[in-house]
Amino acid sequence: MAQHIADRRDQDFVLHEMLNLADLSKHERFEDFNKKTIDMVITEARNLAIKEILPTQAEGDEVGCILKDGQVHVPEGFHKPYRLFCEGEWVAMCDDPEYGGQGMPKALAMAAGEMFTGANCSFMMYPGLTHGAGKLVEEFGTDAQKKTYLANLYTGKWGGTMCLTEPEAGSDVGALSTTAVRNDDGTFSITGNKIFISGGDQDLTENIVHPVLARIEGAPAGTKGISLFLVPKYKINEDGTPGEPNNVECTGIEKKMGIHGNTTASLSFGAKGTCIGELLGEENKGMKAMFVMMNEARLGTGMQGFGFATASYINAVNYAKERVQGTDLLKMFDKNPQSVSIIKHPDVRRQLISMKAYVEGMRTLLYYTGLLFDKVNLAEDEKEKARYKGLIELLTPILKAYCTDRSFEVCAQGIQVYGGYGYIREYPQEQLLRDCKITSIYEGTNGIQAMDLLGRKLGMNKGKPFMDLLGEMNKTMAAAKEIETLVPMAEKFETAVNRLGEVAMHMGMTAMSEQVLNAFAAAHPFLDVTGDVVMAWFHLWRAVVAAPKIEKAKKKDVAYYQGQVSTADYFITCQLPTTLGKMNGLTTNYTPVMEMPEAAFIG
Repeated sequence: MAQHIADRRDQDFVLHEMLNLADLSKHERFEDFNKKTIDMVITEARNLAIKEILPTQAEGDEVGCILKDGQVHVPEGFHKPYRLFCEGEWVAMCDDPEYGGQGMPKALAMAAGEMFTGANCSFMMYPGLTHGAGKLVEEFGTDAQKKTYLANLYTGKWGGTMCLTEPEAGSDVGALSTTAVRNDDGTFSITGNKIFISGGDQDLTENIVHPVLARIEGAPAGTKGISLFLVPKYKINEDGTPGEPNNVECTGIEKKMGIHGNTTASLSFGAKGTCIGELLGEENKGMKAMFVMMNEARLGTGMQGFGFATASYINAVNYAKERVQGTDLLKMFDKNPQSVSIIKHPDVRRQLISMKAYVEGMRTLLYYTGLLFDKVNLAEDEKEKARYKGLIELLTPILKAYCTDRSFEVCAQGIQVYGGYGYIREYPQEQLLRDCKITSIYEGTNGIQAMDLLGRKLGMNKGKPFMDLLGEMNKTMAAAKEIETLVPMAEKFETAVNRLGEVAMHMGMTAMSEQVLNAFAAAHPFLDVTGDVVMAWFHLWRAVVAAPKIEKAKKKDVAYYQGQVSTADYFITCQLPTTLGKMNGLTTNYTPVMEMPEAAFIG
C-alpha cells in the first residue's frame, strides 16, 4: 500500500474558508499572495513532498546515519531532495527575499510545512534547525555576522543546529559547564561538550553553524551568566568560504527509538585544539536570545508531532477502505453474507472519527497560530499587536504539548486500525509511532510546557491573553447559536468554556498559595483540558463555516461539509463530557500526588 500525507481538501478549507488567508494580499507586505498564488505554493510543496521527500522516509529509518572517521553520513537518498528543497527556497519561507526567503505568510508556511514534515520528519529537521539558527543571526547578529551567515543559512548552503544540552545540564540549562575564554581579536575560545544535538553533523552542507550556549570566564552562575556564540564547524575565510576545521568533533551518534534519519550527535568543542566562536548578542544574555530559537522550535515540534499524526490518519483511512475483512453486522445472519471493507465496522469508524477530530483540530490550531504571526506583522495599532502576541505566547505551550501528546495517540490508533499489519515494518504505521514519541520530549518536555502555561502564561499581563482567548471562543459560540442545527453543540460548548474559566481561576489562585506544589502537580492535566476546549472551539468554528454550505454545495463537497458538522458533533458531544470530568478533578488540588510518601514509590 502507498503511504500518504496531508488531506489537501481540508488544508484548503482551513486556509480559504475559515481563515480567508487570501485577504492578506490586500496588504502591501503580502500583496503577491492571492488565492491563486497560495494554491500554487501548496501544490508545489505537495509535489516536492510526495515525489522527492516521502520516498526517503523508509530509507532514513532503515539505513540511518553513519559516523565514519569523524564524519556523519546521512542516508544517500537525502541528498537529492535536500538540493531540490534548497533550490525551491523552502528553508526560509517567511523571511526576507534579500537573504533567500520567500516572504510568504506564516499560515501558508505552516500548510507547506505540514506536508514536508508528514513526508519525512527526520529529513526536515536539517533545514528546520538551520532556519532557527538563521533567525538568531537575523535577530541578534551584527551587520558583519548577518553578511557572513544569514544568506548561507537561509538558502540551506550551510546547516545549523541548537547546542544547549550537556550531560549534566538538560532542562536545567543553567548548570552547563561549557566555557568561553576571550581572545585578543574579540573572538572566544570555546571548550565543552554538548549532547543530543539534532543535525549535529551531516554531509548535506559545506559548513555547519552551531549556536552554542557557554559561560564566559568570571560570569555569574546559573542562567544569568550564559552567553550565546556562533561556532562554525569550519573556520570562515576572509572571502566567506569555509576554511580549516574549527575543532568541533562529533564523538558519537545516539542509537534511538526513532527518527533514525536525523543525526543526534555528541559534540566536543576544543578538545583537540582551539575552537573559535563569535559572541552573538550581548554577554550574559544568551538564554534570552536562545528562547527566540526555542519558541520557534516549540512551534516546529508541534508541527512535527502533527505531521506524524496526519500521515497516520490518512494511511489508516485508505487502508480501512481497501482492507476487506468480516461481514456487515446488519447482514451477518444472512445466508451468504459478503465480506466488507473494515471501514464498515463500527469500532473502526469510532477510531477513525477520533483520529479525524484530533488531526483536523490540530491543523486548525497550527494554521491559526501562523495567522496570528501574520497579524502581528500587519498590525499598526500597538494594542492590537500586543493582543496577537499575547495569544501566540499563550497558545505556544498548548500547541507544543497538546499536539504532540494527541499525535502520539493518533499514531497508536493508526496501528490499531491496521491490526497486526500495523505492527510490522512492511507498513509505515509503526515507524510513525516510534518517530512521533520524541516530540513530547523535545524543546522542554510536555511537563515543562504545562508548568510554563500555569506559571507564566496564564497570569501574563494580568490574565488578559487568556481572557482574549475565551473572548474569541465566545464569538464563535454566538455565531453557532445563529444556526439552528448548531444550537445544541453551541450550548454544550458554552458549558465547557465557562467551566474552563472557573478552573483557570482556581488553578491560578492555588499556584499562588501554600498549595503551590499541588497546583503544579495538576499543571499537565490543566494544559490537557485547555487543549480539549481549544479543539472544541475550532470544531465548532468549522461547523459554523460548513453547515450553511451543505444545501448549496457541489455534489463533491456535500459529504465533506457534512463530515465537518458530524466531526464537531462527535468531539463536542462525546469528548467534552470527559473533559468536564477532568476539570472537576482539577479542583481537588491533586493532593494525593504530593502527599504520597516518597518511600511508597517502590523501585
